[in-house]
Amino acid sequence: MGSGIETDHEAGVLPPDDPLRAQLHNELHARPTPQIRLPALVVQVTVRHEGVGREAELEHLRRLADLGEPGPDPLANTYLWLRLSGGSLRWERHTEFSTYTLVQALPPFEAAPETDLLGHLVVDAAWLRGLPGRTLSAVKLVMLEGPVEAALELARPWFGGGPVVASVMGRGGHSCVVTDFRLAPNGFERMVVVAPPGTSETRAGRIAARLLTLESYRMMALLGFPVARGLRAMLLESERALAQITARIRDANKADADLLDELEALAARVEHAIAEHSYRFSASAAYHALVQARLAELRETPIPGTQTLGEFLQRRFSPAMATVESTAGRLAALSQRIERAGALLRTRVDIALETQNQELLNKLRRGQEMQYQLQRTVEGLSIAAISYYVVGLLYYLFKAGKEAGLSLSPELAAGLAIPAVVLGVWWLTRQIHHRLLGRYQGD
Repeated sequence: MGSGIETDHEAGVLPPDDPLRAQLHNELHARPTPQIRLPALVVQVTVRHEGVGREAELEHLRRLADLGEPGPDPLANTYLWLRLSGGSLRWERHTEFSTYTLVQALPPFEAAPETDLLGHLVVDAAWLRGLPGRTLSAVKLVMLEGPVEAALELARPWFGGGPVVASVMGRGGHSCVVTDFRLAPNGFERMVVVAPPGTSETRAGRIAARLLTLESYRMMALLGFPVARGLRAMLLESERALAQITARIRDANKADADLLDELEALAARVEHAIAEHSYRFSASAAYHALVQARLAELRETPIPGTQTLGEFLQRRFSPAMATVESTAGRLAALSQRIERAGALLRTRVDIALETQNQELLNKLRRGQEMQYQLQRTVEGLSIAAISYYVVGLLYYLFKAGKEAGLSLSPELAAGLAIPAVVLGVWWLTRQIHHRLLGRYQGD
């Protein structure tokens, strides 16, 4: 049946593949779980590769083995598994960090191991020291065979008898992990896993992968904690400044332009902090969720008298993540409060401008009314003046007629013409007004 499906697909039963189909589908198999044969030594170094490209990391890996030419698969440039003499090396490149995981057989040791197992690694110490990037996490994981009930007794010699935390892992308690979450003088964190004889290589690989990624993600999540503490003073100062500005907004005698300038400066400072650190806070939240998922996958069972890994992390790691989450929330809330204060202040400014515009319009209207009254007065005087000149012209006309032999009195005729002249000038003026008004309304 499987071959029939392949033949149908080759025959073109399905539409053409999306360009990303193969890449997205194969993502599930991009980083397979390692297979580890117990007893084993697993060393993982996590480095931040900021400013370090893939080619620099691949070039460093080429010092151990011939990688050949890069294939067309983009995942080939983010994951490699190298078989070495006496062990294997896994390289994984993530968004912000890269991991180098060395798996080899556990070197011989005495009942109370005092020697540093790093001297027996299958890779040269100089090669390990030359890894591109900055070390963020380094874990030396020793995986032993033995009864789970005696895990603490088997593991304590690896920690010099100091206090440890331990958990029985899995349903039915298939293994136990012991660690002290401390950095040794050589820069490594130590973990010991005790699993019963006969533990499969696949299960041992899953246990190692969960514990190692737990530490990598924990350290990446904590990168937001120093940032959150560094913003504490700025947040307090900004919140106090905003409280003072909102209190002064109620003061009607305060110049709104000054308040707007101060509010804009405060908004710029807060938005700059959000733009600069929002990615770090979001990444910390995502890594924190991955840590919680890895802890849940361990299915821890406590050992009487000893804290589990989850309980130990709850004591300090969770408060640190709460600080990061709280700082991110305070920044977002402060930005929203500044926006609301700005909207309130702009509303007040708009109302003040509208009031000023209304007063200006009232002054213009009163001025227009005064100008209209003055115009009416001037118009009346103009009618009188024009009528005076017209009557004067008529007087000279009547006087000329008398000289020409007409029987009339120029003074009497001019006097009788005054009402008609005044009425005619008034009517002509009204006609001019109506014509001008008609043109204005037409425009």
